[in-house]
Amino acid sequence: MKKIVTLFICLTCIVINKINAQKEVIEYHLDEDAKTIYWGYYLGLNKKDFKINYKDTNTFVEVAPSYGFNVGLIGGWNFHKNLSLRIEPGLSSNTKVLAFTNISGGERDSIRKVGATYLHFPLLLKLQTNRLGNTRPYVIGGVSYDYNFSSNENNPDDNSSGEFRMKSNNFGYEIGLGVDIYLPYFIFSPSIRGTFAINNELVPDNDPNSQWTGQIDYLGTRGVFINLAFH
Repeated sequence: MKKIVTLFICLTCIVINKINAQKEVIEYHLDEDAKTIYWGYYLGLNKKDFKINYKDTNTFVEVAPSYGFNVGLIGGWNFHKNLSLRIEPGLSSNTKVLAFTNISGGERDSIRKVGATYLHFPLLLKLQTNRLGNTRPYVIGGVSYDYNFSSNENNPDDNSSGEFRMKSNNFGYEIGLGVDIYLPYFIFSPSIRGTFAINNELVPDNDPNSQWTGQIDYLGTRGVFINLAFH
């Protein structure tokens, strides 16, 4: 995760330095700054795992995070020269592997692959600086709703039958930073964000003393998003 953050910062700094190295800076898209409503789209990568809290001090689930993708649309409302409200509906996909170290036996009992494709719908507040030539750094944050298309919440089978169940409707918050880079033909806006689930996403097994879920008090998604936006 640290490597992702470092790479993002380095690439962003290189692009900004290239732009600012011009002897005569021509400011692009001044008309875009004056718009009240703007639209765009984004694509990117994510790396997710789970935050797990237990009912006692024992920890027995090892999470192997993995990489996934994000894609979606952007709608923004500039209600102040330095503030805008954004919605970014899109899809986010990722697969994680859980290893239950307290369970002896083969992969059928101790390993669970949890794949998920979410409808990700964040409502965000963007706080941006004044323009610095053709760049404009910003911080962004807000709340989000996620619908898990891969949810098996209503499946009567549980881990005793090999089914690790997750809830369909989830809520979270995210916070990050980025920079608008004004190029001749479009505005390029890379950002990096952390995302954190608020509610417990786990559907407990039917047996309250289940060796898989009986001692889990909370399980929620957390991760890092790198989005490349264009508008």
